Amino acid sequence: MTSYPVTGGCQCNAVRYSLGAEPLFSEVCHCDSCRRATGAESVGWLTEPAESFRIEHGALTLHESSPGVTRGFCGRCGTTLTYQNGAETIDVTLASLDDPELFPPRAEIWLEERLSWNPANPRLEQHERGGGGGG
Repeated sequence: MTSYPVTGGCQCNAVRYSLGAEPLFSEVCHCDSCRRATGAESVGWLTEPAESFRIEHGALTLHESSPGVTRGFCGRCGTTLTYQNGAETIDVTLASLDDPELFPPRAEIWLEERLSWNPANPRLEQHERGGGGGG
């Protein structure tokens, strides 16, 4: 059983956050937008109710990566931390959690944009486009 709040932050610790509730989804995104925003072949995300996400220290630098989509990152070290495309939920990068093992991904999304050299994980639910969460 996970106790809350769960914490995380950027590489340099200039931005620290907490999650106050059980995530709604946990998934790996293969879309081109997430890949370009992070420089990684795919990105693990968890979707949290927006009211349960809190910045504890520092501030996110925000970038509108496409209409209606805001990505948050540390302005000092550049760590990607959040993705938001509405007011009700926020996606947080799994690897930025202090304990990324707490919420292993349950699905892979945007497999139609997956790089050919990055194999899909057959143990996860598979979605050619978006799935249950954000990303």
